[in-house]
Amino acid sequence: MDQAKKGIRGNMTTKLLDDQIKDQVKEFFSELEAPVKLTFFGSEEKNCDYCKDTLALLEEIAALDEKISIDNRDLEHDKEIAESFKIDAAPTTAITTIKGGKMIDYGVRYLGIPAGHEFTSLINGIVMVSKQDSGLSPAIRERLAKLDHPVNLKVFVTPTCPYCPRAVILAHQIAIESPWVNGEMVEAMEFPELSNQFNVSGVPHTVINLGAGGVVGAVPEDLLMTEIEKSLAVAV
Repeated sequence: MDQAKKGIRGNMTTKLLDDQIKDQVKEFFSELEAPVKLTFFGSEEKNCDYCKDTLALLEEIAALDEKISIDNRDLEHDKEIAESFKIDAAPTTAITTIKGGKMIDYGVRYLGIPAGHEFTSLINGIVMVSKQDSGLSPAIRERLAKLDHPVNLKVFVTPTCPYCPRAVILAHQIAIESPWVNGEMVEAMEFPELSNQFNVSGVPHTVINLGAGGVVGAVPEDLLMTEIEKSLAVAV
């Protein structure tokens, strides 16, 4: 996936996946197990500079494997569906899967276009959701099993940040493991108001429960778990 990290930048409508990247992604998708749906929320009413580019990227990815499908929605026209996913910004992509004939939504989200290095976290997210396994250590799984309050992880990133995918993937692993957790990649430059709200000055920056806690940098799973526990203890 190293080449893929470098190949997805700029205007996606004029620069899509080249053959080398497609071959790498297809190889990675050989690990897919359950079907995956990419539910995309764009907006015709709001000024959404990257909606078309994000959708174009998702369409090219979905075309690489029959287990991946796309549901293209509009934030305003499909308001009830957006609310059911707890999505209020565009572009946003939710990754879901099927288990026992029912849709499973782990709370894996991408706010903004997952371009540049974040292309890697998107491909990883698709595979992790399909495999329905977080891949976390037994110790972290045990600590997550004790959660009994909602946790929201917003990981602020930029496409040129080489360390950001690690932070995003970890947030998504935790979301997959615990029904109490949502993990969101947030492209900092696309959402400047959110970045300012949480005083994001460097990336990756993981904000826990709207500022109750947080970490800067791509930290190990035990450190992030400790910060989550601290944030919940303060809230109580």
